[in-house]
Amino acid sequence: MKQNFLHVDDWSTDQILEAMELALAVKAKLKKREPFQPFKDHSLAMVFAKPSARTRASFETGFCRLGGHALYLGPADVDVGNREPAKDVARVLSGYNDMIMARLFDHEHMLELARYATVPVVNGLTDYNHPCQIMADILTIREHRGHLDDLKIAYVGDGNNIVHSWLRLATRLPFHFVCACPLNYPPEQATLAMAEAAGVGTVEITNDPLKAVTDADVVYTDVWASMGKKHELRERKRHFQGFTVTPDLMAAAKPTAVFMHCLPAQRGLEVTDAVMESPASIIFQQAENRMHMQNAIMLILAGKA
Repeated sequence: MKQNFLHVDDWSTDQILEAMELALAVKAKLKKREPFQPFKDHSLAMVFAKPSARTRASFETGFCRLGGHALYLGPADVDVGNREPAKDVARVLSGYNDMIMARLFDHEHMLELARYATVPVVNGLTDYNHPCQIMADILTIREHRGHLDDLKIAYVGDGNNIVHSWLRLATRLPFHFVCACPLNYPPEQATLAMAEAAGVGTVEITNDPLKAVTDADVVYTDVWASMGKKHELRERKRHFQGFTVTPDLMAAAKPTAVFMHCLPAQRGLEVTDAVMESPASIIFQQAENRMHMQNAIMLILAGKA
């Protein structure tokens, strides 16, 4: 039966842990330049309604390094849900390719794409969630710490698609997640309720960044206005005063705490340059692990793990 990867909790706890181990194993192979081309003669269609340097580079490079061909289709090539219904795009691309990765605005378009595709579909991002990013993030934390025990993650900023994915991961892994967001910028209530009801991780929402980061192992942030909401940035700057991750805010976390950001960052807004360039910052290890985690996800979906 065809598998898709649309939300982090599409997989069980064991599957998530196994995927992380596979990602580390494949990363080691690539670092050693060992011959490893499981995607030889395979094609990946990459559909981008939202442009992204990291998503394109990580998927395209990763699939090619595993022996496959990655086809980029930008907004001018495929305008999912506008010029052409997602269900039509799904069936056309399924006839040409072995897998589809899509980075879209509307989450319903992603669900429709997956429903009608006859090949595996990977969610490269929607306005609702960003599952590959969070899988790469938890992999990076595991790689850096050596374990995921007694883990507190403090997110400071907009209650956006990154937060939704962390909340969904908390239904599978037992970490403590605190989201500090301004009033009127919380995550979706239904997703928060889902995480609370699962009783696996501990989740909190607060409007106090200092409270959130106190004794945290990881301090995480994202841009204040995601793509599609840039027109709100001037207003958001007023509402997000006090939500910048500074050295003083990092000092409230554990002495061993690390800083993470999914990038791109607007230095001086959600985070200072001093924090981005500090020894605590693992943002580029995090960015590299996008490719390795996505490779593992695609290998699993293709039945090549």
